Amino acid sequence: MQIFNLFSLGGIVMWPLLGCSLLAVTLILERIIFWIQIIRRQGRVIRDFLHRYRRTFGGDVEIRLIPYLEKNQDLPLVRIFLTALELETPTPEEFRLALESAATTELLILRRFNTVFETIVGIAPLLGLLGTILGLITSFASLKVGDIVASNAGNVSAGISEALISTASGLVVAIITLLFANIFRGLYQQQKAFIQEYGGQLELIYRRRYHRGDNADSPDNLNNP
Repeated sequence: MQIFNLFSLGGIVMWPLLGCSLLAVTLILERIIFWIQIIRRQGRVIRDFLHRYRRTFGGDVEIRLIPYLEKNQDLPLVRIFLTALELETPTPEEFRLALESAATTELLILRRFNTVFETIVGIAPLLGLLGTILGLITSFASLKVGDIVASNAGNVSAGISEALISTASGLVVAIITLLFANIFRGLYQQQKAFIQEYGGQLELIYRRRYHRGDNADSPDNLNNP
């Protein structure tokens, strides 16, 4: 009940602030679930795959290992690997380009909602400031020189309450959103580094196999029986 009273005292700007807060909470929960799945599984899956890829020999090794990756297609780095490995006997340069193009797409997914978070962080304090101005307008409109009575005093208090509550609410929404946005930005930078690291390892292994002639259908093998 006290929260409802504070909300009603905050004035009209509390409604858009409520919308911003609900949107922020929804997206924050979605990102938390998203990042937890990546952090818990992706490193283990990728390291296990690279270990198998190094230790497996013979032709069409990529095709034989693809089913292992397909079981974990919900992971961004796995989808990047699959994009390159599913190509039909690519050259090392084609393999690298496939990795880079897939990584660009996945990085956009990893940054999803960053713009929304930035917008909420920017607009919430401004809505609070708007509430402050509206509250002060209400307070000053209730004042008459030489005529301060109980009813006017009540209007002045209501205007000041509106100003303070809306300002505090806007700052709270912005601070909480900014905190999680920075956490997600840090996780994004970490995953970007992982993509570069593990993508480079995969490319290096493929290049070695390609030049060694491990690919049964590679041009090197066809030209050198």
